[in-house]
Amino acid sequence: MTVNDHIDNALSADAGVADVDAVEAQGSQAPVQTDNAESDDGSSDALSTAPGMMWYVLRVASNKEDKVRATLERKVKIEGLDDRIGRILVPTLKEKRMKRGVLEVAERKLYPGYVFVEMACEEDGSIADNVWFLVKETTGVGDFIGSDGKPTSMPERDVEQMLLASQQSDDDAGLSGLKISPGDQIKIMDGAFEGYEGEVDAIDERRGMVAVNVAIFGRMTPVEVGYWQIEKVEE
Repeated sequence: MTVNDHIDNALSADAGVADVDAVEAQGSQAPVQTDNAESDDGSSDALSTAPGMMWYVLRVASNKEDKVRATLERKVKIEGLDDRIGRILVPTLKEKRMKRGVLEVAERKLYPGYVFVEMACEEDGSIADNVWFLVKETTGVGDFIGSDGKPTSMPERDVEQMLLASQQSDDDAGLSGLKISPGDQIKIMDGAFEGYEGEVDAIDERRGMVAVNVAIFGRMTPVEVGYWQIEKVEE
């Protein structure tokens, strides 16, 4: 099950996201980095969950993910709740796109409308009152995915997938985040040839385009598509 599957399943009893204008803004929106992202020797601990904490999914207003993250990070520092709330993430994917004939790297949110929170809950699975009010009173926040007033923690496999996506480096940009080479099998996800599968023939890094051989009406036909339009087919 993927992170999206986890979110989709939990949304069967979805509640609406709070209106941004209906909640009082809480201080500055300047982002603050949390302290547990790296160890003292500089090695990354970002792929491990902090002891005593688990990951939860928070619904937020559309296009307010970064502001919610920044505000929550600031409030956690001010209230001294680092022991209850760790990292707050908005995973993005770097993609190469053509814009006015120029290849650019753009960021796309992997899970629009959601923020991921590393958090310690009470023994019964509920959220401590001071933590809940800190989160709930933040502009743009809706509710945690869960039931009976208790957030549902993410499965470990989904956590690993989300954290890996969050650690993608600038060098990984392109091909919708996937490394491909001539001879690889891909599926076209967008455009005139959506749904077709084929073999990569050539890659034009400068233009951000991929030449793919696909079967059209029983004949292998070369087509050219953008990096952002394809998905690698795992063998």
